[in-house]
Amino acid sequence: MATWIFEPGHTEAEFRARHMMVTWVRGLFKDIHGRLELDWDRCLDATFEGEIDAAGIWTGEPARDAHLRNADFFDVENHPEIAFRGRFTERMAETAFKGEVELTIRGVTRTVPLDIAYIGEWQTPFWDGDKNKGDMRRIGFEATARIDRHEFGVAWQDELPGGGLVVSNEIDLTLDVEAIDLDDLERTGAIEYYTPASQER
Repeated sequence: MATWIFEPGHTEAEFRARHMMVTWVRGLFKDIHGRLELDWDRCLDATFEGEIDAAGIWTGEPARDAHLRNADFFDVENHPEIAFRGRFTERMAETAFKGEVELTIRGVTRTVPLDIAYIGEWQTPFWDGDKNKGDMRRIGFEATARIDRHEFGVAWQDELPGGGLVVSNEIDLTLDVEAIDLDDLERTGAIEYYTPASQER
């Protein structure tokens, strides 16, 4: 089974929630670290896992981001990471799959069904300065889901006249993954750029 390492600079999780009953608010998490175990001849044995820095939430509005970090929502002081661990469960078409993920938010873990799409594979050079140290294989996947945030203890709410809600209870999630073959990372020496320790330097 080949191991593929998430490229944290080009992997992201997006969520969207209905705001004031009439529009969408979208937010992003970057700097996602994880791995995928996948061989195409045994694709339904594929598994994946990762961690998200909950404090890194970004919606484009600093005051809203600060509110989302506090105990009303993600409570990042007590729960700094969002974690996930999942697998492919069914092949629906050549590049479409069903899956499921054990998603942990605020210390609460729930099983969430996924729709997974394979985006493609490409071979790219790894440049260190002006030297090409070799090619690396990259693959891309997109996974989508819908959750009830209250099931994870994200329960803040305010009501509007007429029975409306300030924030929808159902949240749409999208995980866009770009992953690089581990053997290629190690062969080219690029592995040091795609590990959590290297991101802290």
